[in-house]
Amino acid sequence: MSRYLFVVPPLVGHINPLVGVAAELADRGHQVAWAGQPDVVHRLAGQDARVFPSPASWTDGVPRPADIRGPEALRFLWERFLVPLADAMAEGVRGAVEVFRPDVVVADQQAVAGGLVAERLGMRWATSATTSAEFADVLSAMPKVAAWNDALLDELRRRIGAPDGTADPRFSPHLVLAFTTEELAGPPARGGDRIRWVGPSLTARPSPAGFPWEWLDPGRATVLVTLGTANTDVGRRFLTECAAALRARADRMQAVIVDPEGVLGTGSPRGDAAHRGEDTRDAQQDKDLLAVPVVPQLALLGHVDAVVCHAGHNTVCESLWHGVPLVVAPIRDDQPVIAAQVADAGAGVRVRFGRATEARVGAAIDAVLYAPGYRAAARAIGSAFRSAGGAAAAAAHLEQLARDRNEEDSV
Repeated sequence: MSRYLFVVPPLVGHINPLVGVAAELADRGHQVAWAGQPDVVHRLAGQDARVFPSPASWTDGVPRPADIRGPEALRFLWERFLVPLADAMAEGVRGAVEVFRPDVVVADQQAVAGGLVAERLGMRWATSATTSAEFADVLSAMPKVAAWNDALLDELRRRIGAPDGTADPRFSPHLVLAFTTEELAGPPARGGDRIRWVGPSLTARPSPAGFPWEWLDPGRATVLVTLGTANTDVGRRFLTECAAALRARADRMQAVIVDPEGVLGTGSPRGDAAHRGEDTRDAQQDKDLLAVPVVPQLALLGHVDAVVCHAGHNTVCESLWHGVPLVVAPIRDDQPVIAAQVADAGAGVRVRFGRATEARVGAAIDAVLYAPGYRAAARAIGSAFRSAGGAAAAAAHLEQLARDRNEEDSV
């Protein structure tokens, strides 16, 4: 039996893939604990999960301007979120290691305190890559930005890691678990032979009450529109254009739109309740369009024919797992990279988020639904995902890493 400590940021999309891995390890007789924000981890991994507060609560405190893109957005992400979060998490991660004494630390790429602290303490550690964007090494074309990013990490290492350490906390020298496959991500520019392509880790998760399954019309195509949990501040115009495009095609399709802030007229915002898994039946509903604060996404994807989204990695992978083609409109962060992967793989159409109009969105939806090739490509990627093994494959790689560590200790 081995012990595994999962170090995670307070981000739903970065915790969900590891929930299935943790459950698989527990089923195999291992002990699992988490270092992260307790309320978020408990909501996703269950109230029985052992969580070391790291930190006990967290807010980045600085709302991100809705219009920043490119290097400016990267700078904001690192300076206002990732680095402050790492500083806030470091002490809790060290404490968790000292108390729990894990054989392996599993650190999310955006919880960089996990890798830095593990290296400082001489621990075996693995990287959890819940998005493949880092593998693309997009900064190689921007050497000044890359140098700035490296200097930021060096300063952070001096504060919380091993001053003489060399490992990039986003790429463990021992193991990188990639929750995708090369069929979507393409050949990696970084990570090399440390990467293990395990595909999506999908597991049952709490679902909101009251989704009107009887509303779905089997005689028409169903299109899901979602911008994820972190983009409601910029979504009003995009969701409005999508609604108009889908209403114009109501003779042959219907729309389910995730609208947590009620911008399409769903009444008072219910985003907080939705995130807690509460009843979210406050909805705008007619025979052609259903707008709800949250949906049971995994279950719903088995009933939809296309997805329009922001190219968030989890939504993209969950859709392709079900063989559903995509219209992707990336907003920021890793989303342009993921959107390019979808388009390059032939599994969807990319549109510009800031210039999306009813006509452009409608044409893209028509393409993925009716033009040859998109659905076939989506199904091929889904087949590759399932063959990769998911949570079971990830657990097996972590078990091997623990065995390697124990064998070294016994020599």
